[in-house]
Amino acid sequence: MKVIAHIESSFPTKFGIPHQSGKIDALKARIVFEPPYRNREALRGLEEFSHIWLIWEFSEARRDDWSPTVRPPRLGGNRRMGVFATRSPFRPNPIGLSSVRLEGILQDKELGPVLLVAGADLMDGTPIYDIKPYIHSDCHPDAAGGFTDHTEMPHLSVHIPPELSGRVPEEQREALLEVLSSDPRPRYQKDPDRVYGMPFAGLDVRFRVREGSLEVVDIIKFEPEDR
Repeated sequence: MKVIAHIESSFPTKFGIPHQSGKIDALKARIVFEPPYRNREALRGLEEFSHIWLIWEFSEARRDDWSPTVRPPRLGGNRRMGVFATRSPFRPNPIGLSSVRLEGILQDKELGPVLLVAGADLMDGTPIYDIKPYIHSDCHPDAAGGFTDHTEMPHLSVHIPPELSGRVPEEQREALLEVLSSDPRPRYQKDPDRVYGMPFAGLDVRFRVREGSLEVVDIIKFEPEDR
C-alpha cells in the first residue's frame, strides 16, 4: 500500500473530529498529493463528480494486537459490539472510509493539483491511500442502520461571547459552531464542571457543557507542545 496524499484539516488532534463524514459541510479541507502522484492526468474527469470516497489510515490508532469487540462511543462506551459491526479505528487493519464533497481542484505551482473538499472527518496530516468517485448506486436509501438507527445524535445549544467569537477567523466560525453543537466530548464524560480544550484551526477552544448547553469560556492560540 502506498500513501498517495495527505489531508490538511482544522483538527491537529483527534479531539472534536466529527464521528462521520459529511455531517458538517462547513468543514473545509485540502488533499495534497505526494510528489509521485502530483499528476493532472490522474485526475482527468474527476471534476465531473460532486462527491468522492477517501480511503485512509487511522494513523493514530496503529497497534500490533486487536480485539474482536469494541465499545462504540455512540452507545456511550458501555456496550460491546463486534469490531466489524462498527466503524471503530481499532481494527486489524486501521483503514477508514469517508465520503466528502468535492468543491474544486486547485492547480498549485509547487504542490500540483490540490483537491478542495467539504465535510471531511479526518485529522490534519492523515495519510490517504486512494480516492474514488462517489456514484448514485453507492447510496442505498432502504439500508438498515443497525444500532445507529436506535441512537440519537447529540445537539447542544452553543454560546460564544462576542469578545471570544471575534478571535475566530470569520470563515471558520460556522464550522466551529457546528462542531461544538454536535458535542465533541467523549460520550462517557458528562462532568458539568470540567473545562475541555478542543484544538481547532490553530486555536484552543475551551468550553464546558451544562444541561444541554455548551458555553465557550476562552479561545487562545493552540500550542502543540502543551498537549
